[in-house]
Amino acid sequence: MGLKDEIVKGVKDVKDAIAEATHRSNAEAEQVKRDVAGDQMTPGEKVGSVANQVKESTQASYDEAKRNVRDAT
Repeated sequence: MGLKDEIVKGVKDVKDAIAEATHRSNAEAEQVKRDVAGDQMTPGEKVGSVANQVKESTQASYDEAKRNVRDAT
């Protein structure tokens, strides 16, 4: 692997790491939102919040997996 390829790989790794951190932060924010609002949230709002948390966690895991696969090759 040449220098150019290493630089491209590094840039992609940084981009995916930032995206992963953003998604994990958003997932944690959904949990905090439910913890703070508690019973003031309607069941529909709680379901939507849980769905957003799962979505963000999944996206974070996907970004992490991309980095791990890239590092393994």
